[in-house]
Amino acid sequence: MQGLPVNKNFFSSWNSEMSYILGFIVADGCIGVKRIRKKDKTKQYFLDITSKDIEHLKNIKKAMSARQKILLKQSGYEKGYAYRIQIGHQKICRDLIELGIIPRKTYNLGSIEVPDKYFSDFVRGFFDGDGTVYIYTVNKTLQIKAGFVSSSLSFITRFNQQLCENLNFPKKAIHQTIDKRGKKMVQYSICFYIDDCEKLAKFMYGNNPTLFLPRKRRVFERWVSINRRHYIRQNYPSKIGWHLNQKVPV
Repeated sequence: MQGLPVNKNFFSSWNSEMSYILGFIVADGCIGVKRIRKKDKTKQYFLDITSKDIEHLKNIKKAMSARQKILLKQSGYEKGYAYRIQIGHQKICRDLIELGIIPRKTYNLGSIEVPDKYFSDFVRGFFDGDGTVYIYTVNKTLQIKAGFVSSSLSFITRFNQQLCENLNFPKKAIHQTIDKRGKKMVQYSICFYIDDCEKLAKFMYGNNPTLFLPRKRRVFERWVSINRRHYIRQNYPSKIGWHLNQKVPV
């Protein structure tokens, strides 16, 4: 992996593509470690990025000027398959570690300090990895809900603060759930509804980005196109019918 071409300085300085891919790695990437020799303590790092969308992974690969192959992998406890690319360049891995993408980051990920100038790209990358958005109906009224999830409370706490500061509204409540599929995994989430979803979409896509998951962006676009003439802000049932999970005191 080390010898294959890649832009070794990709994570050395901030720009829109770097910030987006950093956010995506927070969600669906990791730094792996392997020993070169069993008898000594020499370690070699590699970057692993996984996605179910092979075209999206190709776009990430192109942005990084990477020549590594995209491989098929079995998708954990979920039935089905995903795609992965592994990059073993040590400078890329060291730069990511300095940015906060440490090995075994799932529960140990701290805050990732992203400049406000590129924070919307970072949010979009994280959203495309560990974000959801969908339109649903409550009492015959169409609604939209978007959210982010993370297994790291320290990361989601700082992310929540910086995101809401950029969107100019109060911090969202952080909710805790336990994913009981396979291993029990504690997860923390923040959610957005209706108007806040629209602000979130403008924040993520307002700079006409080149890197994004089209299927997620289309949900926001569909919401904008829906005729909601009966919408009255004072009584729009934005959370009726939803049971909120346990709040986390922060």
